[in-house]
Amino acid sequence: MRTHFCGLIDETLIGQTVTLCGWADVARNLGGVCFIDLRDHEGIVQVVAEPSEAAGNAGVVAAAEKVGYEDCLRITGTVRRRQSVNAKIRTGQVEVVAESIEVLNKAEPLPFHHHENPGEDTRLRYRYLDLRHPEMQRRMRTRTKLVSALRHWLDARGFQDIETPILTKATPEGARDFLVPARMHPGEFYALPQSPQLFKQILMMAGFDRYYQIARCFRDEALRADRQLEFTQLDMEFAWVSERDVQDTVEAMVRDVFREVVGVELAAEFPRMTYAEAMRRYGSDKPDLRIALELVDVAELVKDSGFKVFADAANAEGNRVAALRIPGGASLSRKQIDEYGAHAAKYGAKGLAYVKISETGEIASPIQKFFDEAAFSALLAHVGAGNGDLVFFGAGRYSTVSDFMGAVRLKAGKDFNLVEAGWRPLWVTDFPMFEWDEEAQRFVALHHPFTAPAVDDEADLRANAATAVSRGYDMVLNGNEIGGGSIRIHRSSMQSAVFDLLGIGKDEAELKFGFLLDALKYGAPPHGGIAFGIDRIAALMAGTDSIRDVIAFPKTTGAQCLMTGAPSPIPDAQLAEVHVQVRASE
Repeated sequence: MRTHFCGLIDETLIGQTVTLCGWADVARNLGGVCFIDLRDHEGIVQVVAEPSEAAGNAGVVAAAEKVGYEDCLRITGTVRRRQSVNAKIRTGQVEVVAESIEVLNKAEPLPFHHHENPGEDTRLRYRYLDLRHPEMQRRMRTRTKLVSALRHWLDARGFQDIETPILTKATPEGARDFLVPARMHPGEFYALPQSPQLFKQILMMAGFDRYYQIARCFRDEALRADRQLEFTQLDMEFAWVSERDVQDTVEAMVRDVFREVVGVELAAEFPRMTYAEAMRRYGSDKPDLRIALELVDVAELVKDSGFKVFADAANAEGNRVAALRIPGGASLSRKQIDEYGAHAAKYGAKGLAYVKISETGEIASPIQKFFDEAAFSALLAHVGAGNGDLVFFGAGRYSTVSDFMGAVRLKAGKDFNLVEAGWRPLWVTDFPMFEWDEEAQRFVALHHPFTAPAVDDEADLRANAATAVSRGYDMVLNGNEIGGGSIRIHRSSMQSAVFDLLGIGKDEAELKFGFLLDALKYGAPPHGGIAFGIDRIAALMAGTDSIRDVIAFPKTTGAQCLMTGAPSPIPDAQLAEVHVQVRASE
């Protein structure tokens, strides 16, 4: 139907006749001369319908006068140089003089226009219209380039692309499984994979050595800007490797792919930081290094203060008192300071103490009265506070204080324009093996239950489970975890010990993971891997905060597809076929 794409018309085609297909992005009638900006997935070109003595030309102008926004058109015409150049578009040096205009499909009045900044629900309800927008086209093309570059890089280095099952066995990996009833096995269910984790480990035991897959994964969990029920990850696994072997390989891959896809040069060597250091300095295991602000521990300086909140936390094991100095923060009003307190409360804070120092050195603080002058001066000196600064303080359980002070740090960085330009990658290593679940009164795996501990001795692991360090690692970029992995357990006895520490008894382990425990008995090699979030990386490359902007048909935060109406009720007869009966919600 067409000879060329709209966005690829250039000066080499001047004088030639072309046939284009696309949508009317803009249609303007300037007193008998009509201009149509015709758009396809490659871009926009200006089409001109103007009066002349040519036979049938009056009909072309009449047809152009009737063109409306988003009409689907087929236009034939001659390329000529534009008198008024448009440097903002790739085709801005030329235009097409229309010889025929055919309306392939007339568009009804649209439910929204992009310049009106429609809400996200509207965009998702009419996703086919949203995806037509040039910015969405650019974002999706960036994603396509990313996946293509990853495949080419891995294929050239001997990795095998192997598909793993979508219908598999339900296993606990930290989130709820999506379950699929098995029609041929009444009362039994498949689960959609949260990741190909166990299958890729089995592949290493089967001798495939280097595996990868662009894998679809499913997790029935709460949604937000960087979470979806179904998502895509680059899954990788290596046999006969240490942590550094995996990290060096994938670091080179990420560096090359960023250069190819978006022309970005990442650091020649990514810095490394332990989990403990990241939490201590930044209150996060995925710190944004573009923000120079750091947390400072002050427990030793406040343990004898008259402020009970600080003193109690400073003198209790497993607690923390941390400070954050914000240069120029004294400009905040009391109302704005209270807004920071409300923000911290979302992350578990029961309160946010502060000291505000004016440009002239006057101090405003609700906690100053609890310190003598020398102790208060020593506290401010320790955190480096000076005139014009604001210092926030948090006290309580170490993990909770780290979480909410880390959130305050990020907010302050953005509010005070302290986020440096550029890209700051980082490896975070030496994660805790377990964390204690107070509600369940048991350990849970910080990464997943197949991550190897740093110690080789099972008795050592059992004796020091609370402080055990894993061989896990995450790649972080600008405050986003873009990849996470670990060296895996390759001995059956160690895997059984980890299951036991996680409260997974022998019978349950055999029921859920018997195939893995068996495979580990038959010469399983040391192995490890990593998985990268394709959606997150594509969003970063495309310059958007939400992964929904780089997924063609995402779900809302309410776990719905507004375009199709999913999820939806299923007729009783169809449910009966898979031996399922719906119970009314209470």
